[in-house]
This record gives sequence, structure tokens and C-alpha cells, in this order.
Amino acid sequence: MTLLQLVWRGARFLESPARRFLTLEPDNLLAAGRRRAGERDFEDRSFLNGLSRLLHALETEARLNLLGRIAARASVVGYLANRLWLEQDRQRYPEIAAEEINGPIVITGLPRSGSTLLHGLLAQDPANRVPRTWEMLTPSPPPERDTYESDPRIAITERQLRWFDRLAPDFKKIHAMGARLPEECVPILSHSFLSSQFCSMYVVPSYQTWVRSQSLLPAYQLHRRFLQHLQWRCRGTRWILKAPAHLQALRELCAVYPDVRVIMAHREPLEVLPSEASLHTVLRQTFSDAVDAATVGREVTELTADEIAAGLQARDDGCAPPERFFDVRYRDLVADPLGTVRSIYERFAIPLTTIAAARMRRYVAGTPKDKHGAHVYSLDQFGLNLDEERERYREYRERFLLN
Repeated sequence: MTLLQLVWRGARFLESPARRFLTLEPDNLLAAGRRRAGERDFEDRSFLNGLSRLLHALETEARLNLLGRIAARASVVGYLANRLWLEQDRQRYPEIAAEEINGPIVITGLPRSGSTLLHGLLAQDPANRVPRTWEMLTPSPPPERDTYESDPRIAITERQLRWFDRLAPDFKKIHAMGARLPEECVPILSHSFLSSQFCSMYVVPSYQTWVRSQSLLPAYQLHRRFLQHLQWRCRGTRWILKAPAHLQALRELCAVYPDVRVIMAHREPLEVLPSEASLHTVLRQTFSDAVDAATVGREVTELTADEIAAGLQARDDGCAPPERFFDVRYRDLVADPLGTVRSIYERFAIPLTTIAAARMRRYVAGTPKDKHGAHVYSLDQFGLNLDEERERYREYRERFLLN
């Protein structure tokens, strides 16, 4: 038996009494966030309803093990403290509020459709600014250009990620992790407590239903403030952002960023569904001992279908002009990554420099598929019927020539 297994068994033995000390009661976590941030109080309290609903779902539905309770409490307190630090920095440096976010490029669409590869490719262009994991998790004080690659928060984040890798070693087969890697926007949105991140990590159906019924405008207003903060002393020519979660919120995204340009990634849904269900299962099994694969599969396909419908409806309704959308098929991206980038740059009238193209070619050569082992999954594994799922996504597959 390994040391980790021994620690885990001991934690299980202590789990019941630990609940008394690892409370998920809202006032307790708010107080913990205030203590960490220097006893400040919140100016913007619009997040309180979402926080309360999330914590109630975690307590009553998620069936958290000890590790899950520790992780949930730590992440929530971290987000609360970050909110306070961001407010403090904005008061101390009022010029942050004057930062303009011009013409961001946002990658969205189906999950597991090559968006991480594309995000990493575009990050190789020195003119592009991407949010990296370390600055999303520890945004205060605002990052500085001179110390951006040597900031001590990078090493702290790497240690945290190594611990997570020990606890969920299969996760890196699904999604690469690294303090310096470009990361999707979900951790930013999670600071609003209107975020799909919690639904991926934990079994919180009531919270997920509530989020899907809400306007996500407050989350995107916070998202803009977060980017202003990150770019104040470390800006690029343009932001390159990424998250499948943006698909369900295209109206809010376009309202907050009126000149946004959207890359929509597409892949055969019958390949996407089990891959995404596998990701949710690996995460949830880390934090709970009661995860049902068929339940996850049903939840993932229903959510994916709803997100596609919402995103395409917003697009067809003109949330942004048609020329500011660009569609990328997974098979085309994998077959010709640099050609796909050239097409994107042409569409948005961006010059692709020789330096950027060379860096992108090196990135492709150094990022082989299945670098950390093959990610194996199937529809049957998650109780999904091939014919039913094919029919569910028939219109989408026909529209984007995916079948």
C-alpha cells in the first residue's frame, strides 16, 4: 500500500468529524475570505446568491469525500479573497478601470474539439496575450511585464498542480496542466459564482439548473474587469481567450465586448460526448465516492445540446455581425494546424509574421497527441445510445458538415 493510500484511508476514517471543522456555511467562508484578504469587506455583493446556492448544493447533493470538502472550501475561499484583492487593487490603482479591451478573439464551441490546441497555437504569436493558469488563480498584484516569466506565483501554482496530478493522475491525459500554459476563461468566470466549472467538478444539479436559468451578464462584467487587471502592466496587441462555456453566453459575451471576434470549434458530437463525460467523471471521482457514469453521460449530452442551441440561436439572431465569426472543424485543425491559423488571420485581417509562424510550427512539433497517454472512452461507457445521440445532434451535424 502506498503512502498516499494510507493517508487516504486515514482521511476516510476521520471524514465524519472533519465535517464539523470544514464547514461549507456561507458566512464562515465569507469570513475566511475576508481574513485572507486583510479583513476587507466586499463592495460588490452581487455574487452572494450564487455562492449560497453553490454551497447548499455542495452540502446536500455532492456527497463530498474529505478531499472534496477540503478542495471545495479552499477554492471558494480563494475566489472570495481574489475578489477582495481585485477590488483593493482597483481602488489603489484607479487607472486599471481605464484599460480598454479591444477586439478580443474568443475560441468557443463544443468541448474536446481542438480548442486547447488552437489556443496554444495562437499563444505562440508574440502579439497575442493569453491568460495563463498562474495569473488566473493568483491575479493580485497585477502581473508585470518585466517579471512575467519569473513571478514567484508560477512556482506556487506548479506545486499545487503537482498535488492535483497525484490525486487525479488520469486528468492530464484529458487536459494538459501547467502554471505557464494558456488556460480557458472558466476560472475567471468562477469568481462570479455563475460558472460551469463547479458543475464539472462536483455533482450539484440544483446549482447547475439555477445557473442555466440566469443571465450571465454579471459574470462577463467581472470577466472584463479581470482582463483589465491582468493587462494593466502586461498587455499585448489583442487577447486570445478560450472556453466552450462561452457558447451558452454569446449574447452576454457580445454585450460586454461589442467588437469581439469568435472562433467556433466543431467536432462530431458522437466523439465529443464520451470524451467530455470522461473528463467530468475523472474530476468528480476525485472529490466524491458516489459518481454514476450513466448519470454523467445523460447530464453531459443534455447540457451540450442546450449549449449548441443557445449559441447558434444567439449567432443567428445577430449578437455579432456574421463576418466576426469563423468556424473551425476539428478534423481540419488536426490535419493542418498552421493552415487553419492562416485562415483565421486572413478572416480577421491580422498579419501572420514569420516569427509567429515559426514558433507555431515548433509548438506543433513539440505537442504530440496523447503525450501523457491515450484517453480511452466510449458512448456505451456512459449509457449513451448511438442512434439516439445521432438524432439529437442531426441538425447541428448537417449544418457544419460533421457527418
